Amino acid sequence: MKFCLLVPVLSLILVACAARSPYQAVLQHSRLRGRSQGPNVCAMQQVKGTEKKYFTNCKQWYYRKICGKPTVITYECCPGYEKIPGERGCPAALPLVNIYNTLGVVGASTTQMYSERAKLKEEIEGPGSFTFFAPSNKAWAALPAEILDALVSNVNIELLNALHYHMVNRRLTSEELRHGSSFSSMYQDSHVHIHHYSNGIITVNCARLIKPDQHASNGIVHVIDRVITAISNNMQTIIDIDDDLETLRAAFAAAGLTTLLESEGQYTIFAPTNDAFEKIPRETLNRILGDPVSLKDLLNFHILKHLQCAESIVSGASMETLQGTSLEVSCDGDQMTLNGKAIITKKDQLGTNGVIHYINELLIPDSAKTLLELAEGSSVTTATRLFVDAGLSSHLTGSEALTMLAPLNEAFKGSVTITPEMKKLMTNHILKEQLSSKSLYHGQELETLGGLRLRVFVYRNNLCIENACIAAHDKTGRFASLFTVDKVLVPPMGTVMDVLKAEERFSLLVGAIQTAGMTELLNQQGSLTFFAPTNEAFSAMPQADLNNLMRNDQQVSALLRYHLGEGMLVSGGISSHTRLDPLQGEKLELGVRNFTVYVNKVPVVDADLMATNGVVHAINSIIKPLAPKVDREQADGPAAARRSAASTTVDTRSFRNDDLFQKVLRSRSSRTMSRSQ
Repeated sequence: MKFCLLVPVLSLILVACAARSPYQAVLQHSRLRGRSQGPNVCAMQQVKGTEKKYFTNCKQWYYRKICGKPTVITYECCPGYEKIPGERGCPAALPLVNIYNTLGVVGASTTQMYSERAKLKEEIEGPGSFTFFAPSNKAWAALPAEILDALVSNVNIELLNALHYHMVNRRLTSEELRHGSSFSSMYQDSHVHIHHYSNGIITVNCARLIKPDQHASNGIVHVIDRVITAISNNMQTIIDIDDDLETLRAAFAAAGLTTLLESEGQYTIFAPTNDAFEKIPRETLNRILGDPVSLKDLLNFHILKHLQCAESIVSGASMETLQGTSLEVSCDGDQMTLNGKAIITKKDQLGTNGVIHYINELLIPDSAKTLLELAEGSSVTTATRLFVDAGLSSHLTGSEALTMLAPLNEAFKGSVTITPEMKKLMTNHILKEQLSSKSLYHGQELETLGGLRLRVFVYRNNLCIENACIAAHDKTGRFASLFTVDKVLVPPMGTVMDVLKAEERFSLLVGAIQTAGMTELLNQQGSLTFFAPTNEAFSAMPQADLNNLMRNDQQVSALLRYHLGEGMLVSGGISSHTRLDPLQGEKLELGVRNFTVYVNKVPVVDADLMATNGVVHAINSIIKPLAPKVDREQADGPAAARRSAASTTVDTRSFRNDDLFQKVLRSRSSRTMSRSQ
């Protein structure tokens, strides 16, 4: 039985795999989706509130949206089939008739009528093998009245020529309508231009084939959604003769791109109108127009490497420009959008070497921007304001090779104003060279405008400069780069010992360090991570135990070395199950939960106090070794909280040496569990 069920499934898969073109693949998917309605039924997606229909591919079927608008599923006879009253589906093959009669059957009766008026009927009824790209009835109705009147008033010449331009003197199925191909029409051998996109949409001169492959006895009809006109000009000529593109024409000439627009190719230009250039601040526009590198980048950012007709777009896609970065080309209903904005005012102005879409806003790539322009309108507006208030505008708008470390807005707490200290801090957020985060390496030192040297830390999950970690992709401007970071940078201002001495909350810890004879260790060059117990952590110990601890330098040393890790580990480098080797004892286990760092389940209350020889993380509890994993899993239960509370007292006798330290802690843990049970 299973074998019997498997056979039809395999046959469907084999049929789908045999599809030879994107359109055929989509058509086959529509047939599969429609098979429940009977033989030769295709599922179509119709945009709600319109008569626009599409054969459905997988993505459209599951999202049920085209150009962001919801669709409804309709079922129709697949091309070449028709219904029989009283039977399911579309079991009957359409009888083959000549092209003239086929036009009436497939919804192109207006084209049929005009063919008769223009004395074309005899030709498309007679012998031959033709391809007719036939405008639908709605396509004729959408023509401007003056154009339609001009055609109809001169049927023997203008209308006949227009219809002949829609014909090719050979049979061309959808399989033969390959992407980028062109065919001589029956009007003065003027070419029609075909594009067959990966989503299954086929266009001729950017008109969509809405009913492909309607076979006739003397050829084939493809119904299209607009009336097409002959193409004779290349893109440069189109720009030359359009007064709305005068500024763009001058810019292309200044950038030396005229030759490109005259050459053979298949390009898409998003052409800014004169009004689009007028919207740009005069100072910015003059700077770009006066800089050949910025100008060329700006113009290439408006050019795609391939021809993209508007009707081929049913959802958003990232498309590469000649400038090397990408534009998000999408649609919203009938509107074509760029980077989510409906700025396209005129679509599908086709030339021999590409297509032009007119836009009413200028697109400025990052590579043509100053530092200040890179930061504008982004998530670092607070930092940008502080840079300006600190008197650093000349660096943000000039031609120096710099890199700005811009903290996210949420990195600043409350209202922030410029003070001498803040001005100095912001100066140290600008590096003295233009960098890419991809070129940074662990241990690298970077010099700031303020004269400090900042360290680079490369972790498995993050890339950090001191305590601030990269939070977004770089923005690379004309002369400078912008790194978005997650925190306000804290430059190191002394050794680990200096950091501890500077804060009263570490006074007991400083005394313990001196007792243990570890002052030199925390002052010398190196790379340490110190989970530093505050006075609160020591005060939680019974006074007698604390006094005993402080009188025994070996016990204090063992305790402190268990809180000291080898290497620099800032909070941004910690992920789940990070482990760190202490100077003495078993590995420390670190993790992050709800934006708080934990070490052996002890929360860090103040992270990333940066020192020249390490980093300090403040904790309000003494760190204890974790029980073995099996014991910890058994401890997860209602009594866990009571056991945790009972075990907060530190046994000072356990800090004599590393081996004894571990033995005593394990013994104390087992005694505590016994008492709690």
